[in-house]
Amino acid sequence: MNQRLQKLSSWLQHQNLDAAFVTSTPNVFYISNFHCEPHERLLGIFAFPEHEPILVCPKMEEGQARSAGWGYEIIGYSDTDNPWALIAASLQKRGVQGEYIAIEKEHLNVERYENIRALFPQASFTAAEAKLHELRMLKDEKELAILRQAAYMADLAIEIGVSQIAEGKTELDVLASIEYELKKQGIQKMSFDTMVLTGANSALPHGTPGTNRIKHGDFVLFDLGVIIDGYCSDITRTVAFGAVTEEQKRIYNTVLAGQLQAVQACKPGTPLDAIDRAARSLIEENGFGQYFPHRLGHGLGISVHEYPSVTDANTTPLQAGMVFTIEPGIYVPGVGGVRIEDDVYITETGVELLTKYPKELQIIK
Repeated sequence: MNQRLQKLSSWLQHQNLDAAFVTSTPNVFYISNFHCEPHERLLGIFAFPEHEPILVCPKMEEGQARSAGWGYEIIGYSDTDNPWALIAASLQKRGVQGEYIAIEKEHLNVERYENIRALFPQASFTAAEAKLHELRMLKDEKELAILRQAAYMADLAIEIGVSQIAEGKTELDVLASIEYELKKQGIQKMSFDTMVLTGANSALPHGTPGTNRIKHGDFVLFDLGVIIDGYCSDITRTVAFGAVTEEQKRIYNTVLAGQLQAVQACKPGTPLDAIDRAARSLIEENGFGQYFPHRLGHGLGISVHEYPSVTDANTTPLQAGMVFTIEPGIYVPGVGGVRIEDDVYITETGVELLTKYPKELQIIK
């Protein structure tokens, strides 16, 4: 049994739980190394404190599951099968009964909850999320190596995007160039929809790229990431085209100073709320507090947003192995927005920046 499955089984035993049913694609991948996008079909892993685990997946995915290293029972089902009936038969054959079952409450829909309740009619259900978040929050050396490579490709994507900036080009023109060049480098998927925002659109923290054209004096904001071997990167850089006003320069330098101050505060034992405040307090002191409307960052790994959440309400202490983003921003309507984001890894003594594209203000001529 792999180490991740063993940790889950040990937790079940320690908590006196009879089984866990893990159903989200990221958590199934984390536990099994098998990545599957089942769409509307059922995907899941039954883990037990003593019995060997069971993978449930569409029959057409069985070969991929074996290739990914799954060496235990697979309940593969066709589109005309009732997977719950097959699960019930397997559990009965094993003699598995359950009074206390862990499920992903945030993921399992009502219909599937009713089906699993039918399997264990006398059971009480508890949330598995906290344990799964805890396991995924600390990255091992293999995960870190992949995240470094994903960050390297994100740096390259920003370099490509900056090179494509020109008067009159649309946001979508630049975006298309970035993704085309990444495809040529072998990148199959982005971590999320790539953002290229210029002018007034850059003041929208999660704006949608369109046919807005780059003009002299605009901020151009890039927010993007790539997926490599199932792991995500996430970077934001903002540059200026042609020239900047004194106000734009002050906005940029305030964000940069806040971002650098937050990075500098990162070391094991420091609570996450202190990291958020390191950036937020500086931005507030410079009069832009109302224009920084979001958390400082988020965990990063198999999902582009995972634990820990870097907010001023999270007192969780930093631990070696955590990977998360630091991404303060200022968004002033009518002027533009600046966000600077890095992926950081907490080491035994401090912090390592995984993303390395320069952060000093660039004015593209």
